[in-house]
Amino acid sequence: MTDERIVSLARSYFDAFQNADRGAMEALLGPDFTFTSPFDDRIDRDAYFERCWPHASSFRFREDKRIFVQGNECFVLYETEGKPGGTFRNAELFRFEGEQLRSVDVFFGFLPKEILKVSG
Repeated sequence: MTDERIVSLARSYFDAFQNADRGAMEALLGPDFTFTSPFDDRIDRDAYFERCWPHASSFRFREDKRIFVQGNECFVLYETEGKPGGTFRNAELFRFEGEQLRSVDVFFGFLPKEILKVSG
């Protein structure tokens, strides 16, 4: 797969999440997809839709994402704007298998205030 295609698929992931387009997201995630973040330890596809999808469309991704591709992986640095206000920056490592995402690992740049209120 070309670097350009990997970048396009990564952008599709963010678009699907921002627009709460579940059909697009389901098509993008492979059957053995796993998701890892500081709050999620390699959860599977079903758990992703149960735990993470309810937050879809709760913030907007800025368009100036930085995407670095190596082989079938890409690393994305981005900033968001929350609907209730505020911003935060994260980085994510995507691993692709064919045209689908096999895994996403999220690294928080800092914790959004809303998350701190829930977990702290």
